[in-house]
Amino acid sequence: MTAITTLRSSIATALADNTKYSVFSFPPAMPIANSVIITPADPYIEPTNNDRTAISPMANFKIAILVPLLDNEGNLAGIEADVVKVFQLLEASSIVFNVGSVSAPSVLSIASGDLLTCDIAISTLTEWS
Repeated sequence: MTAITTLRSSIATALADNTKYSVFSFPPAMPIANSVIITPADPYIEPTNNDRTAISPMANFKIAILVPLLDNEGNLAGIEADVVKVFQLLEASSIVFNVGSVSAPSVLSIASGDLLTCDIAISTLTEWS
């Protein structure tokens, strides 16, 4: 298990693919196209005591995938390719995840231009330190 204090950077390292996108372990000041961003979900941390001998944190995250807003076919093809790559990298990771659903693509309007984005929900049992 990875400690809660280093978990986001461990997930970012597991999702790295410098040929397709940039990975951020925190929300950047200005989101950019062709990026993957690990952000806390709501609820962020849920204490669990399944075996009743210790309380472990379940950490919940959203993996935001951002691509340029092009034509409809280009947008969907780009975001679908990145979703598939993220799933492949999650599967190959040594971190054990519960992977939830992928949100429908939506438009994110920012000062530098419009992006198409979707989120993947993940959860992992972790440790406090």
